[in-house]
Amino acid sequence: MGKAVILEAVRTPRGRGKAGKGALSGIHPQELLVQTLQALMKRTGVSPAEVEDVVVGCVSQVGEQGANIARNAVLAAGFPQEVTGVSLNRFCSSGLQAVSMAAYGAASGFQHLVVAGGVESMARVPMGSDGGGQDGNNLALRRRVFQVPQGISADLIATRERFSRAELDAFALTSQRKAALAVEQGRFTRSLVPVKDAASGSVVLERDELPRPDTTLEGLANLPLSFVEMGRTPVTPEGRTLDEVALSAFPDTPRIEHLHTAGNSSPLTDGAAAVLVASEDFARAHGLKPRAFVKAVATVGSDPVLMLTGPAPACRRALKQAGMQVGDIDLWEVNEAFAAVPLETMRALGVDPERVNVNGGAIALGHPLGATGAMLLGTVVDELERRGLGTGLVTMCIGGGQGIAVIVERA
Repeated sequence: MGKAVILEAVRTPRGRGKAGKGALSGIHPQELLVQTLQALMKRTGVSPAEVEDVVVGCVSQVGEQGANIARNAVLAAGFPQEVTGVSLNRFCSSGLQAVSMAAYGAASGFQHLVVAGGVESMARVPMGSDGGGQDGNNLALRRRVFQVPQGISADLIATRERFSRAELDAFALTSQRKAALAVEQGRFTRSLVPVKDAASGSVVLERDELPRPDTTLEGLANLPLSFVEMGRTPVTPEGRTLDEVALSAFPDTPRIEHLHTAGNSSPLTDGAAAVLVASEDFARAHGLKPRAFVKAVATVGSDPVLMLTGPAPACRRALKQAGMQVGDIDLWEVNEAFAAVPLETMRALGVDPERVNVNGGAIALGHPLGATGAMLLGTVVDELERRGLGTGLVTMCIGGGQGIAVIVERA
């Protein structure tokens, strides 16, 4: 096999994902994706006619995000009609899975130039809009495996790992402080594509909207718990609550300590990202300098009730594939869906916290579901270059009990 290379990565700023309140809530999700696609090609100077496929992650594929948003964005961006587009859903890791699929094509030689990325407008297409719930409303599956909402899973993980509310809040504060410093020092500038109004051409958003640099531990401590009432909701014919259903899979855990809040969880977010992936032969033939090589890609299934513990085993699988150890990775991006996730991942792998999410994460910056993975990949490549380091690993928890990990090496 050959090598898959990263030529460029861009993203929109992350906007607040609430209808009428976020700066990007007035922008059609196809348009968010269009502007990243156009910026990606402009920055590299590569003709869109060279692109063989556009692979896009998107979780809520309904309404404005339905009808194969990838193909429609290709057409709306003015790419030649011969350029194809495919939309995929691996829940929160959809954008990273899209990059992985592009890497599969480029490394195998079946494709030579692929655009990968993701998009999610949680303001315009709220989470759960597809009506499928966690299990597609399949009662037979539900009787076999009752998949509780992710917030319940996050609190169950925190309970079993014996994380305290203070630990979760401290992690969230660190994320906010790292993000504030990154913004102040312009660390995200290289990848950012300001979003413009398609009609007027005026800039709608040019920097991430969600970070709260004034966050304090006191403020975080005063926030109400997010999932207590949800946990008390009866969900079975016998009247068992969500908490009781979750605990039935773990008889050694007597109760769930609800600890996550809006402050130590990722907020609803809008945004899009795009990454240009090529074969090494294509890059060489066209005089294009790779920014990074894709060294390993791995996914793994994990417990569907705990649901969010997949990153650590996925990382182990990717590291084994690359012939590497935990200590060989210079920078880690562990998606901060909830504070318990990176804390559990770091503990399970023995990762140095100083190497993790060095510019903050989704708790501060936001998590536009289908786009986040592609955003994180661009972030780690940018930071490897800025620091003169060699290797980065991006990992994410995934709904339904899965994990993904991608290792890149700076070119």
